[in-house]
This record gives sequence, C-alpha cells and structure tokens, in this order.
Amino acid sequence: MAHAALEAAKAKAKARGGPPGLRTGRLTGGGQNPRRRRWSGPGADARDPQPLGRLTSRLITDSGWSERLSSARVFGQWARLVGENVAEHAHPVSLKDGELTVQASSTAWAMQLRTLQRQLLAKIAAGVGNGVVKRMRIQGPTAPSWRKGPRHVPGRGPRDTYG
Repeated sequence: MAHAALEAAKAKAKARGGPPGLRTGRLTGGGQNPRRRRWSGPGADARDPQPLGRLTSRLITDSGWSERLSSARVFGQWARLVGENVAEHAHPVSLKDGELTVQASSTAWAMQLRTLQRQLLAKIAAGVGNGVVKRMRIQGPTAPSWRKGPRHVPGRGPRDTYG
C-alpha cells in the first residue's frame, strides 16, 4: 500500500514537470513568486515603513483630493492668510472655479477690500498656492428684504419705522 502511494506521488510530480525526488513546500520557497526577494536588504525598499506625511500626500494625489484640500485650506487658514484685522471684518463664503466670494461686515470694509484685492490675492497665493484663488468677488452686507410673499405693492417701503 505504501509502495502504491509512493508511485502515485511520483506520477503526480512527473505530471507537474518537477523531478520526482524534489519536495516543494515552505522550506524550499515553493509557491512564491520567484522575482520577489525574501529580505529588503540595507537599501531603501518600497516595503519599508514610510513617513505618515508621505503616505497621506500619496493618498491625496491618488484620490484626486488636492484641489478640494487646497480650497479648504483657504477657509481654514483665512485669518492667517489675510491678517487678523481683515479677517475680523470679512469672511469667505464660497470658492468655485477659482473665484472666492468674500462677505464684508460693512460697505466701508467692502470698499477697502476691493482696494486691497491685489495684495490679498498675492497673500493667498503665497500661503495656499498659485491658481487656487484667481479672482475675488467682494460683497457688502445684505440689507433686509421688505418684500414678503408673491404679491407686493411697489414703492419705497417703510421709512419712519426706526424712530
């Protein structure tokens, strides 16, 4: 019976193409890719541990998040980018297609921001990167709307209600 099992194993090895006396298993490295090395050696290798910053930057570029991340950086670092004094009186509202919409606290600050627009764009480009914000749209404060409902009477609206 043992002789028959040995003959069957030899026939199976011959069918695979290996010599009948060679054993393939964990000790001889059978089943592994022959191009793969067992040890990385003293040099740098792709399998070595990588710094977290390098891994996250690779993840960001592979996933296509770099544009969204840079636009989020404008909102998160607004006070540092434009300065505390400007950030106290203006805040970013939206960033679409390179156009940053900024809401000012008063009409005077909206006018001041329009005059400082080139300097603000240069500061933002230096802090976040070129091409993230290409132009700015500065809005003043919005006035309350007295138009309520679908029907209204044209005119100047209430004037002397603020006493």
